[in-house]
Amino acid sequence: MSSSRTRYGRRVVSSTALGLLLVGAAATPALAESNREKQWYLTAMKAESMWRTSNGEGVTVAVIDSGVELSNPDLQGRILDGLDLAPKEAGDEHTDYEGHGTGMAGLIAGTGARRGGQGAFGLAPGAKILPIRMPDGSKANNQYGAAKQFNKVAPKAIRFAVDHGAKVINISQGVLNGSPQLTDSVDYALKKGALIFASTGNDGEGLNKAEYPAATPGVVAVSALGKDLHMTDESTHGKQVDIAAPGDDMVHACGSKSSDTGLCRSHGTSDATALASASAALIWSKHPNWTNNQILRVMLNTIGGAANGDRRNDFTGYGSVRPRIALTNPGNPGPADKYPLPDYPVAAAKSPSAEPSKAEGGDKSAAPAAASKSDDSNTPLWIGIGVGAAVVIAAGVAVGVTRSRKRSAAQQPPAYPYAPASVPAPGPGQPQQYQSYGAPQNHPVGHDPNSPYGGPQGPGPSTRG
Repeated sequence: MSSSRTRYGRRVVSSTALGLLLVGAAATPALAESNREKQWYLTAMKAESMWRTSNGEGVTVAVIDSGVELSNPDLQGRILDGLDLAPKEAGDEHTDYEGHGTGMAGLIAGTGARRGGQGAFGLAPGAKILPIRMPDGSKANNQYGAAKQFNKVAPKAIRFAVDHGAKVINISQGVLNGSPQLTDSVDYALKKGALIFASTGNDGEGLNKAEYPAATPGVVAVSALGKDLHMTDESTHGKQVDIAAPGDDMVHACGSKSSDTGLCRSHGTSDATALASASAALIWSKHPNWTNNQILRVMLNTIGGAANGDRRNDFTGYGSVRPRIALTNPGNPGPADKYPLPDYPVAAAKSPSAEPSKAEGGDKSAAPAAASKSDDSNTPLWIGIGVGAAVVIAAGVAVGVTRSRKRSAAQQPPAYPYAPASVPAPGPGQPQQYQSYGAPQNHPVGHDPNSPYGGPQGPGPSTRG
């Protein structure tokens, strides 16, 4: 088998950028150990244990991206008919012109069915994928053109997703500015009861500008964590970051444009966003009557915060997602109609489910205070191969170009391995960013048994996810 190491994080960039900006995963084929053994993040998050409780069944996740291939064996039976918004590209939403969209779908709902169960798994293998294919932003004349195109098409994609049953919307791509239409579509999705997760971007070592839709109010912005629990160097960071998830050295199903084997190794905030979306699907599958507000609140209240005790920081937001804790010790989901993050002032969908918690501290003060996320930055949506990029892993040999990345975490506290007994309600809001494909990385595949993503816990919410 061969896989490619790609950096996932789609972003529309100017034609003057160095090469293609492949925002996303760098795919790399590798084979000595099984594909599942290479998926260190599933081991760290205790995926098998979670799947005994929930595998995402009954939840539809929309993947707004480059298309999702029906032919990938690890996604057989998971892909629905969706929408093609890229008529200039060959095929339809089941044709992935870049390979990235299939990669995101694989991280979310891969079944491992390849070669009799020897394939790659997603975090929520029971979820369904609604593919919505976006235009290829890399073909735009410049950043402005790409951003304009994205802001014209993305609102249609979001509304279609909501109207066709998607509870979770994954957008692992972004541009440097938003639009009123994009904001309106996010508002529509929240009021209809959906959650939107978007990548912050992979420009943390560059200009580090906030991207959209991640920086749009009401969108949950996701940064990427490495195995050391620090934000990866490439992750775009700032006040917009809400949560973090693993996004380094990821092995998963991907499109044929990324790998001739349909398996890739990648890194980036795109990948992290897919795991955040899958986490929401797992929780919603177990609690189908909860509203979007309650699902997100439980995700935030069971999150693994910073080891130094800070409520949030600009690198990992409120902390790393821990769906296992949310499934075993969710606590009170709180008000059905109050959005738990302070960047969105309007209440979303109501539902006759759990009783509101009077002790829910953050909602009362934060709900009306909308920390405005300015829509004045402009980054076209592009699938790029950041400076250093795709690696194809074939029979255990990595072929391609990668760049080593040093990790400078002097000012970013690691996510706390064990969560405190009670995690404070989310504090003041922050703008969010966007990212699509993560940049390639050279970290070895492997798993640290002491990883804070999901170690053993005692009663009540612990900080490992």
